[in-house]
Amino acid sequence: MKAEPNTSTRVTSMHATDPRPHVVIVGGGFAGLTAARTLAKAEVRITLIDRTNHHLFQPLLYQVATAVLNPADITVPIRWMLRDQPNATVIMAEVDSIDVPQHTLTLDGGSSVVAWDYLIVASGARHAYFGHPEWENNAPGLKSIEDALEMRRRFLLSFEAAERASAEGQREALLTFVIVGGGPTGVELAGMIPEITRKAMKNDFRRIDPTSARIVLLEAGPRLLPQFPESLSARAERDLRDLGVDVRTNTAVTTVDDAGVTVASGERIFAHTVFWGAGNQASPLGKQLGTPLDRAGRVIVGPDLALPGDSHVFAVGDIASVLTDAGTPVPAVAPAANQMGEHAARCILHDLGGTPRTFFRYFNKGDLATIGRHRAVAAVGALELQGYIAWLAWLFIHILYLAGLRNRLTVFVQWAFQYVTYQRGARLITGTTAHRLLNTSRERELARAEAREDATLVGD
Repeated sequence: MKAEPNTSTRVTSMHATDPRPHVVIVGGGFAGLTAARTLAKAEVRITLIDRTNHHLFQPLLYQVATAVLNPADITVPIRWMLRDQPNATVIMAEVDSIDVPQHTLTLDGGSSVVAWDYLIVASGARHAYFGHPEWENNAPGLKSIEDALEMRRRFLLSFEAAERASAEGQREALLTFVIVGGGPTGVELAGMIPEITRKAMKNDFRRIDPTSARIVLLEAGPRLLPQFPESLSARAERDLRDLGVDVRTNTAVTTVDDAGVTVASGERIFAHTVFWGAGNQASPLGKQLGTPLDRAGRVIVGPDLALPGDSHVFAVGDIASVLTDAGTPVPAVAPAANQMGEHAARCILHDLGGTPRTFFRYFNKGDLATIGRHRAVAAVGALELQGYIAWLAWLFIHILYLAGLRNRLTVFVQWAFQYVTYQRGARLITGTTAHRLLNTSRERELARAEAREDATLVGD
């Protein structure tokens, strides 16, 4: 029987006779897709490689994590987005290694090799645990659909387990939610949970009161939302406190385990559910480019976003270390990724046209963060918005930037329905059962009781 051809190997040979320059883009996020689209009419052949088959609208991930939206509402198939672009091929694969001198990369355990004329690395970032990767087991971050679904599962299971718990200490720990990090992700998570517990879940349980859930937001720095003006940071903190969130600034976390967290003062906060939003670490692919990295593992690029040692290799998006005109780091937000992806593609167009490249300059379109219903902050240039107006601006901009008409309509209809009814339609639990969670909680409570008893005996 004749063996079937290896389709992944064909990536290197399917255009062997095509004289057009080959542009390989790693990553189908904002930066990668923008780069591909910018080259839509160029005389190049594009191969976009991503480990998933979908483009994700990360700014709304927290709404999947809190059972507001479904995963399909904020994702679009990459192939569908490039379906009308004949010069683009999409490959779903994992990039294992990059050989910059040879202008090649390997996929899926070395099963195939792809050569390029230009390479755009837009592989993004993951959450960072400041030297404690073991914390991720107990404090998941929020960068992917899988992360959001895991958060949603843990969040909803806590209430199910609390409904069955018999000990007061168990219920308190199960209904305590600690969020580490006072950036936009942490603030938006902390603002959304009280709305769900006070409205959507209010009458769903018989033995527990969901409105008694405790939300603790921990920020190591002096204020929330440090990239915002101080007045807006103060407004965000005030809004969160009005919602009943226990906001603590200048509070660094020193330990995360299955019983909760310990902060720098030595205080122990017992909580079954801990969410992480405190930092980013660039994709490990950056290390393979053979060029200096910053402390977060981001690639230090030249003024045109290319590697200092190879002008045909670009790093864009969250994996790139780029400074603004003011000398501050370009933020890891979608508009910045879009701008970098477009600029890298335009540098390639300049090369093809024989004209000099331009330097990248970041244009800040503004910063927005929502804290719940009718509560948000926005900074657009010198303009500062708060409250209802900022909340409306946040809604409009996020609907506008969602990919695909279906997603825009779906999210708009769901938000409108939830605004009127306070209901959340994505409260689906999969995986671990409440029984297993409850048993784990009982073990924790017994361990704490034993520790208290030992401490009493020592004191006597």
